[in-house]
Amino acid sequence: MLRHVVLFTWSDAADARRRKTTVQALRRLRQDVGGMTSLIVADDAGLSDGTADTVLIADFPDVEAYYRYAQDPVHIAVLAEHVRPWLAARSALQYVI
Repeated sequence: MLRHVVLFTWSDAADARRRKTTVQALRRLRQDVGGMTSLIVADDAGLSDGTADTVLIADFPDVEAYYRYAQDPVHIAVLAEHVRPWLAARSALQYVI
């Protein structure tokens, strides 16, 4: 199994409504793209300074499923419309569980 973790920090241009819309679009990836065994998208709890704003954690049964997801046109469109225009910073990693 492969876990994909992404930390998003939104730009100042991403107001509360924009962030909510983006989180909803990211959460729909499980049904719209598929291939995942689980998906969590959550906002930071605000307990300390210096953290990212939102996390995405997706589990895939294997590397091939992750690559299909990463290259899926719906996934690419969500990134182009809902993520990249509003990003200040992004960090990601994948690891084998």
